[in-house]
Amino acid sequence: MILYTIGFTQKSAEQFFAQLEAAGVKRVIDVRLSNTGQLAGFTKRDDLRFFLRRIGGIDYVEYPQLAPTRELRDRYRRDGDFEAYARGYLALLRERGVEKALDRTLFDSACLLC
Repeated sequence: MILYTIGFTQKSAEQFFAQLEAAGVKRVIDVRLSNTGQLAGFTKRDDLRFFLRRIGGIDYVEYPQLAPTRELRDRYRRDGDFEAYARGYLALLRERGVEKALDRTLFDSACLLC
């Protein structure tokens, strides 16, 4: 299974879509806390779904169960302690039962959008 990750900040739309196409991504899995706000720019949920399909024939799926809580994310941004963030995030995934509910086939040739 090949799984990629991508962010959208500090990238033009051209760079973003070119990276996905070059990697052969078949599906983008959106794991962002906020994917509809103005800061998301060209990656706002509904626009992104359209662009991915039209530009690269790429599927779009939201998977908010993989998103950290706002509190966890903000604490990491404030303190910069990645080890604490990773422990908290893994505990959150266990609490949500993500591993049991996860459809692993969804992630083949996919890219997590963070």
